[in-house]
Amino acid sequence: MHDIAAEAVNFIDLNVMSIIFLFIVGFIGGLVSGFIGSGGAFVLTPGMMSLGVPGTVAVASNMCHKFPKAMVGAYKRWKYGQVDIKLGLVMAASAGLGVQVGIKIQQWILDKWGQAGSNLYVSLSFVIILVIVGGYVFRDAMKSSKTGGKDVVTALAKRLQKIYLPPMMHFKTADVKISMWFTIPIGFATGLLAATIAVGGFIGVPGMIYVLGASGLVSSATELVIAFVMGFAGSVKWAMHGMVDIRLTLIILAGSLLGVQLGAIGTTYVKDHMIKIVMGSIMLIVAVSRGLAIPEYLKDLGLISVGPTTLKWLSAASFITMCIALGVGAVIILGSMWRAKRAEIAKEAEAALEESYGKI
Repeated sequence: MHDIAAEAVNFIDLNVMSIIFLFIVGFIGGLVSGFIGSGGAFVLTPGMMSLGVPGTVAVASNMCHKFPKAMVGAYKRWKYGQVDIKLGLVMAASAGLGVQVGIKIQQWILDKWGQAGSNLYVSLSFVIILVIVGGYVFRDAMKSSKTGGKDVVTALAKRLQKIYLPPMMHFKTADVKISMWFTIPIGFATGLLAATIAVGGFIGVPGMIYVLGASGLVSSATELVIAFVMGFAGSVKWAMHGMVDIRLTLIILAGSLLGVQLGAIGTTYVKDHMIKIVMGSIMLIVAVSRGLAIPEYLKDLGLISVGPTTLKWLSAASFITMCIALGVGAVIILGSMWRAKRAEIAKEAEAALEESYGKI
């Protein structure tokens, strides 16, 4: 078998600043993950790559930290009654196959074009998927907010639910009855994407919302179950190829375990459309960050000629944009939680006041 690890760039050196940055990235990634259920990898993988971590190592290390974090988030949101375990396990079955295929694709790219090719593939995939999915989710969130923030089942989901194609499955928590065959392509695509760029929730969450007809709240929670299963299977596979940097895994895991619990709590205070707004906003900003990094990988492959000064400025802009994405995500989530909590306290105070007047 071809020795992929031998061709991989050595793991980066870590200093105090990079460790602090990774911890913060992990915390915000966990915060986003617990809130929108996507695994937060669209923050974590580019965050690691902005420090110079090779794309393959970033994907593998991110996947390795994912399953314990997803387990914590899934359990937390299961207690709130938001997780459809049956739907999660059914989706995870086909996602497992997608993970294996995705890893094979990454291995083929590494063999053919080396680490620069892998970095370019990861970054291009991020930009294309983030722009398409992020733009659609953000537009849908804006539309939803104008109707009071209530989730409306899409026309596509309604049509698919009416098609009788055994075996039919009923997912109680999601309140969806649909053919198992419609869950398979979504699950497979989720696993494929998770293994190649460590981001399966981009497909998994929107797929459950727009294709199967589940609510944003249940979809984001159930995705954590899928992320746990995929993360475990993918970690074992990547570790066998020596691609997991356990230092990165432990640092981002330490931060994300704190963030994922806070993010999960936040879902109990906000309307469904806020989950979509957060997802769409961060996706679009991260797309810009990864797009700014592409010229460097094209130069490494000898496809374009770019001066060192230009590359330096593009790299700095990419890093700053990534920091902005992290900040925007944290501000939106924590801000919406604070406003919702304040409104809840005011409502309780008003009820207590009315009760005291009633006793007089």
